[in-house]
Amino acid sequence: MAAAEHADRVEDDEALFVLTAAMLTAERFPGVLGDDYPAACEQLGLDPLPGGYGLMFGQDGRGARWTVVTTDAALVACALAAWDCGLEYDLAPQEDTIAASLPGWPLPVAVAVPDVPDPHDPAEEEAGPALAPPDVSVWGPPQRRLGADEIAVHWHEWRDQLPPSLAAAPADPPPDEAPAAAEISHPGVRRALAEAAEYAGAPPPPGRIRTTAGTLRADGPGWSLVARPDDIAFVLLDEAPGEVMPVGRGESLPQLLEALDKLAGSPS
Repeated sequence: MAAAEHADRVEDDEALFVLTAAMLTAERFPGVLGDDYPAACEQLGLDPLPGGYGLMFGQDGRGARWTVVTTDAALVACALAAWDCGLEYDLAPQEDTIAASLPGWPLPVAVAVPDVPDPHDPAEEEAGPALAPPDVSVWGPPQRRLGADEIAVHWHEWRDQLPPSLAAAPADPPPDEAPAAAEISHPGVRRALAEAAEYAGAPPPPGRIRTTAGTLRADGPGWSLVARPDDIAFVLLDEAPGEVMPVGRGESLPQLLEALDKLAGSPS
C-alpha cells in the first residue's frame, strides 16, 4: 500500500491526522489481513458488508496510532485515486459512517506527521489490545500474504528478473526434468495450482480471487498466487519461508489463469 505524502485532518471526538488509507472490499483489501474479504473483516472485528469499508491509518494529537473504519468506501477510494495522482484530497468522512476506531495499525506506515509526538500505541487500558503489522522476522500466513501483496504491486520488477523463455516453460515438469525446472516442481506449488483449479467448480468466499490493475491474485490454505492472465505466475507457500516460485505458462497454466480471471470478475 502506497502511503500518502501528506496528512489530512479528520474531526472526531479528538483530532486525527490521517497518514494514509486502504480499501477493505471484496475486490481490494490488504491481503495481510486474511485470505479473503470475510476473513479480513473478521480480523478487524467487522461484519463483511457488501459495500465494504475504507480504512484510515492515522495519529491523534498525542501521537497514538489509530485505525479508523468508515462505511464510506467510495470516499476513501476517491482519496486514494487522488493521492496516487499527486493531488490533495480532504479525507473527512461523516461521523455517522464511522464503523470502528481501533488502536494500532495492522500494516506498516512510513509517513510521519510534523509537530506530533512519535507514533505509539494508545494505553491498553483505554483502548484494548492494539493492532500491529506482522513480524517480518518470522514466516507464516500473514507474511506470505504480505509478500504476495508486494509482488502484485511491483509485478514488472519481479517479472523482469526472469528470462522471457519462462513464458513457454512447462508448468508441470515431470520429476526427472532438468534441475532448472525444479523451482516449479515443488509439491506445494502443485498442490496450490490444483486447489486453485478447484475454485472453478466450487467458488470460494468473496475476495479469495481478485484482480487489481491487471494483476490476478488468488489465495488458499497455505498458499498465495500472483499472476498476469497473459503471462506467468508466482506462488508463495507457508512451507517455503521467503521463497517466491515462478510457474511457467506451459499447457495448463493459461487455462487456469483464464478461469480464475473470470471468477475474479464475477459478482460474489
